[in-house]
Amino acid sequence: MGISGGIFLIALGAVLAFAVRVHPWWINLESTGVIVMLTGGAVLLVTCWYWQDRRRRGAVRYQRPPPARPGVTPPPPDAGRPTPSDPPSAASTDDGT
Repeated sequence: MGISGGIFLIALGAVLAFAVRVHPWWINLESTGVIVMLTGGAVLLVTCWYWQDRRRRGAVRYQRPPPARPGVTPPPPDAGRPTPSDPPSAASTDDGT
């Protein structure tokens, strides 16, 4: 539902509890309004908890990589790529014959 759904439920419950002056014999609108307001508050709390928990998990996910082990040198970032000074291979030449 989200934040807007929780606020909507709180407002709807307040209208039922405090503004409606009809008293049907089969339902108590004041109690129903209070229950709907409490439900809206619970939706707001769960939504805020979910977003706060998600924000914490996102911060942990993007940590720096661990440092390299002593004595082991990582390969350079361009290892395996041809450099301009390398001669072209025989398969890559196209002389039209």
